Amino acid sequence: MKVILNKDLAPLGEEGDVKEVARGYARNYLFPRGIAFPYTERVIKQFEARKGEIDARKQEKRKDAASIREKLEALNLLIIMPAGANGKLYGAVTSQTIADEFSKQGFPVERKRIELTGNSFKSVGKYKVSVKLYESAAAEVSVTVQAQEVKTETKPETARPNRRRRRWEEAPANTLVPEQATPVDAAPGQAEEAVPVTE
Repeated sequence: MKVILNKDLAPLGEEGDVKEVARGYARNYLFPRGIAFPYTERVIKQFEARKGEIDARKQEKRKDAASIREKLEALNLLIIMPAGANGKLYGAVTSQTIADEFSKQGFPVERKRIELTGNSFKSVGKYKVSVKLYESAAAEVSVTVQAQEVKTETKPETARPNRRRRRWEEAPANTLVPEQATPVDAAPGQAEEAVPVTE
């Protein structure tokens, strides 16, 4: 069904535009919120009476867009992200990342107005992003992605205890390993005589 927009609604259109929309969308969303009115003779006359006022607002928006465009194009956004030695980012620079950076600079730009080549940047370097402003006006902003310096702390080397012990090291000090045992009464160099066992 045909409607006339009473307010700007991206991406549908602007105040005063005549649009064709689904009947349910108009009745359930646009009409209750005052965003649009049905396309009738009475509504058309009302908008014709407001035509000068609507055009003046559009002209003001064009001027604002031109001013913002100059300011944005003068910016060079610097984004620092963790990256590997080869320059590949551990994350990715998305339109949300850039929108957050614009906010820090004092330019509240909606994420959906920012266009990136390939939807995200995944390595360090210099890029250009396009920011849609008003009507066909768009700003081209320079973005530099740098690698974040990763500080590595060197841990002092500590001697690790040798967990594997030999059997003879584990034996108590007062016992001898069988191969090293010598009879107490035997003279050095004499072999031990076999002792007969009697029951």
